[in-house]
Amino acid sequence: MRLPLLVFFMAAWIWPTGVPAQIYPTKPVRMIVPFPAGGATDIVARLVAQKLSEAWGQQVIVDNRGGAAGTIGSEVAAKAPADGYTILVGTSSTHAIAQSLYAKLPYDSVKDFVPVVGLATSTITLSAHPSVPAQNVKELIALAKARPDALSFASSGNGGVSHLVGEMFKAQAGIKMLHVPYKGDAPALTDLVGGQVSLEFGTAVSFLPYIQSGKLKALAVTSQKRSPVLPGVPTVAESGLKGFEALQWYGLFAPAGTPREIVARLNGETAKILRTPELKERLAKLASEALAGTPDEFAAFQKAEIGKWEKVVKDSGARID
Repeated sequence: MRLPLLVFFMAAWIWPTGVPAQIYPTKPVRMIVPFPAGGATDIVARLVAQKLSEAWGQQVIVDNRGGAAGTIGSEVAAKAPADGYTILVGTSSTHAIAQSLYAKLPYDSVKDFVPVVGLATSTITLSAHPSVPAQNVKELIALAKARPDALSFASSGNGGVSHLVGEMFKAQAGIKMLHVPYKGDAPALTDLVGGQVSLEFGTAVSFLPYIQSGKLKALAVTSQKRSPVLPGVPTVAESGLKGFEALQWYGLFAPAGTPREIVARLNGETAKILRTPELKERLAKLASEALAGTPDEFAAFQKAEIGKWEKVVKDSGARID
């Protein structure tokens, strides 16, 4: 046997299949956030990226690729090499709603990605400008019925969760409101605080400072139970729309074809971080709750969410060509 061939077989014997995953990552990892910096998705992503960087001794770089309700950045991630060095923070907008909302989605949220781990769920708050003459959901519905399309609701963009939750609310309440889409959470919130729009369904963490200062008023939360950060604010369900529930969620995805060993490594390290008291506490302050779990559990969660939002899209008649 020639020496080079002997060396090859010896290397194969001492270098088991799982080792590449054990030494991953050996260079910086790009974490694509398909929304602008400063929003809730970006905040959650940066919390996780920082802890992964510390755990691995390799930098996890957050790359904000906003636009088209997250579909632009998601497409970039879908087409990236499946080597573990590009990962994506997908959301209910990009990986549940978009699947049935877009006539020509530039990626398949199931076939083009591997679910790695659920990161967190966030409470969505229905907040209004103080000038809106309604102090609760029942008064808001009565006002909207008396004045169809007089009330406007902002969203972070067509097809985003803030848009579809608004459509879901309209359908269940039997009311008409004008949808005003923006290019991201920040400009939508700016106009809501300024009184250019009446309402917005958005993550509680974004609204909290303005609710606490009196610049906005919280009418309800869309979660199944009340939020610990807004204990005095009722749920939409207990305010009259029985069964109403919607959450914003965030999860880690990798391009389809990413080796299972690397997916397992990403899942294990991230889930470990999410279970720490420090991360749980920091997420709680953001009106969010850690998910963690296995890739299979996250895949099942995503599948259920796709089914749920498909019905909302169909019932609302919303469609983006």
